[in-house]
Amino acid sequence: MKRYQHLISTSLIILAANIILAFTVACFIRPHGIIMGGATGLSLTLEHYLNINLSFSLIVLNILLFLLGFFFLGKKFALTTILSTFLYPFFLSIFLSFQSLTHLTDDILLSTILGGILLGVGMGLILRMGASTGGMDIPPLILNKRFHIPVALSLYTFDTCILLTQTGFSTTEQVLYGILFTILTSFIVNKVILSGTQRSQLFIISKEYNKIKDTLLHDLDLGVTLISMETAMTQTPQMAVLCVTTNRRVYSVNAVIQKIDPNAFITISSINEVKGRGFSFDRNHAH
Repeated sequence: MKRYQHLISTSLIILAANIILAFTVACFIRPHGIIMGGATGLSLTLEHYLNINLSFSLIVLNILLFLLGFFFLGKKFALTTILSTFLYPFFLSIFLSFQSLTHLTDDILLSTILGGILLGVGMGLILRMGASTGGMDIPPLILNKRFHIPVALSLYTFDTCILLTQTGFSTTEQVLYGILFTILTSFIVNKVILSGTQRSQLFIISKEYNKIKDTLLHDLDLGVTLISMETAMTQTPQMAVLCVTTNRRVYSVNAVIQKIDPNAFITISSINEVKGRGFSFDRNHAH
């Protein structure tokens, strides 16, 4: 039952993400001629030079790339891309049919910012679900599998080439806004993927380590690890306390430690993800 619930919830999120992607391109990107990479960028180029309908060229490209992915990368990969392959062009054609949506704003800067944020949210949600947006993500994955070419290198190469094809019919301003749009999209994608998984790690060196350990464990209900170490200057054996907590609680935890030992040496660092009891599954989970 849980498996089907997870499948349904994942499909609904991917559905919503593709609606966001289509809405963004139709309302903010295409009306202002902001350049972008990927299959959408290539379709924008084909629309300009060959007068091919944007939605039509996009679905043809997506299907061709989907078939390539199916042939070279297998069924499992194909299943993660099939929804985006067809949903995104379908919703894009719907939004493009409403002329009023293309005139939401005449401000190209506002469109760039909103477009970058919304596209980043849509792509981030799809990737967070373990799915793929398909399109031009597929050729780099194939090149990596066949020739061991780094995915990031070939992906940026393809995107750069696609962006360059649009410079021929774009103004300098549109190109500059396109660069801003790409940077903003990448930033938001990373934020969405890591949202809710980032934590703070405290590393504490103090003579009052036992009291700090007990307070964190029993009063604040936090997981704690003791680490045996040696000071460099005096070569004295010392115990350190390692604790991982949520970003919201880090300042209150720090205040408690400072109250116990004002001279405690504390480092606080941000970690992208943490797994284990108390975080990715219940603290009382049996091994």
